[in-house]
Amino acid sequence: MTGPGPGTGPAPTGWRPALAPAVSLRHDRVRDADLLVLPERVVVLRGSAAKILRLCDGDRDLDAIVAELRSRFPGAPVAEDVPAFLDRLRTQGWVR
Repeated sequence: MTGPGPGTGPAPTGWRPALAPAVSLRHDRVRDADLLVLPERVVVLRGSAAKILRLCDGDRDLDAIVAELRSRFPGAPVAEDVPAFLDRLRTQGWVR
């Protein structure tokens, strides 16, 4: 099951986030930065954004992504921040 289209409300239970078809995640070795490459736009990712997006493979549901990140970053507010971050990207149409 994939999430609804951009801007259609909160993600449903069981949502399995994945990058939208026209979006790719790249690492720029020159800048030493992770990039989200979109049609006619590049977004420089900061903090743990790329770590989150690498887990968005369409196989893991949101709960599994949160659990994986919680194990990697104990004490971080993963359960609150990750769903909010991914929902913002879904609203932009960058994640489906």
